[in-house]
Amino acid sequence: MHYPELHQHFAETLPGMVGTVVPTHFPNAQVSYLNESAASELDLDTEWLRSDEGIAWMTGATGGVATAYAGHQFGAFVPLLGDGRATLLGDRNGYEIQLKGSGRTPFSRPGSDGQGPLTAMLREYLVSEHMHAIGVPTTRALAVISTGETVMRSSGPVPAGIVVRVARSHLRVGSVQYAATQSHELLEAVVHAAGFDAAERLLEGVVDKQLELVAQWMRYGFVHGVMNTDNTALSGETIDYGPCAFTQGFDPHSCFSSIDRHGRYCFGAQPNVIAWNLVRLAEGLLPLMPESRANEILTTIPERWEGATKRWFGPEGLDAVVGVDDLAAYNRKHGVNGRPGPLYVPKNFALQDALDAVEHVGDYSPFTALLQAVTHPYDPDAGEPWMLEKEPDGAFTTFCGT
Repeated sequence: MHYPELHQHFAETLPGMVGTVVPTHFPNAQVSYLNESAASELDLDTEWLRSDEGIAWMTGATGGVATAYAGHQFGAFVPLLGDGRATLLGDRNGYEIQLKGSGRTPFSRPGSDGQGPLTAMLREYLVSEHMHAIGVPTTRALAVISTGETVMRSSGPVPAGIVVRVARSHLRVGSVQYAATQSHELLEAVVHAAGFDAAERLLEGVVDKQLELVAQWMRYGFVHGVMNTDNTALSGETIDYGPCAFTQGFDPHSCFSSIDRHGRYCFGAQPNVIAWNLVRLAEGLLPLMPESRANEILTTIPERWEGATKRWFGPEGLDAVVGVDDLAAYNRKHGVNGRPGPLYVPKNFALQDALDAVEHVGDYSPFTALLQAVTHPYDPDAGEPWMLEKEPDGAFTTFCGT
């Protein structure tokens, strides 16, 4: 077997934060989608990736590691979470390659199968690639694999899939939180692994990146849905597209996630939530920096947030879009940072209909058409009229797929 050469920077620099994942084998796996532009950035041969050997590699034939982290989940601290269904293969060309849904890991919860519904993986592929196309920092998807297996979920048995995720780094606020509970040395190692020479520079850097990121989410109507600290990346990339959705109007109360029963992570709460998460990051870093310096940085959050909203909404900030009932149309009319807003966006019902066609009748054509449109969102010829129709009235609910 001649698998691609990967480095193991995460496992080598943070050996205390990984668990070994044994190789997995899916004899009936098939490529559903392969992202040729991401493959090119990784210097991977797309023809090889589509081969039996390539598919085996993208479904875990070499094994890998799962990463440990802690996190506040809906406000409650959990000292050890970790990748319960994700395997980090290694890094290449400055990107980490991770399989999501390839099976159990040392951090899987009791009773978990470590797999995921194919439709959840397709949602992550499409939405993350749309975010990339409109310039929002994000993890990307190299491929979605249909494993040929079936998993049981609340709706019954559904086809299983793997998304091959690509990220600058999988370190999260929760990684810092975990290291802080372990040792001074591990915490220092996480700071350095994240690319910073001091804790205060990490804090400042992440504050800036995350505020900028959430301002972009707000401009495009993106609702993450599960902004736990373990889903907040130190790199400033959007990560973990579980119950994500897009709000049609600029409605602060928009909430789509089935697990967010009290609206903690609704659309309008996202700026406050990210500030809360950044305070948790500062708390984790306190063993390495004076509390006075941490507080000094944190007190600049409102000012930095105002700067980010002015960059993305103009001089009025968020006030410019209060009451807008069609954010995508508003963005097309007014432009975003000097360019027209995207014509094609992943509207919730359209995406769900496309996913239902895959799950219920094995028809990929609506999904393929929508993927083409939202990854070429400024090209009028990339999509079809049904993708521009107004969303129907009524509640829409997303599920995280675990």
